Amino acid sequence: MDYKALEEKAETAAEFMKLMASAPRLLLMCHVMDEERSVGELAEKTGMRMPTVSQQLALLRAQGLVSTRREGTTIYYRLASQPVIDVMAMLYKHFCADAELPVAHHLETLEGDKPGSRQ
Repeated sequence: MDYKALEEKAETAAEFMKLMASAPRLLLMCHVMDEERSVGELAEKTGMRMPTVSQQLALLRAQGLVSTRREGTTIYYRLASQPVIDVMAMLYKHFCADAELPVAHHLETLEGDKPGSRQ
């Protein structure tokens, strides 16, 4: 493989991951993974205030991570591209879907191994 091309792809991947590196934005993307949702629905599901949800969604849209569809006065949000869907599916599978997943247990074990923690 051409090293220069690989280097450019690595830069692109790193930038993509930086865009996704926000807990509130990841939470919102998790909620639009399977279906479109409005700001009101997302605020209700996440417990975030509507202005906060709107602000985070605006950033996600500007970054190309979510896209929108308008129906009357309501705007619905969804994941924007297959790479975003693929990454979110992996994150959901390993960190959200089931508390009994091996990685969830592994993370709990790491928390217990921190200095000063009790088991």
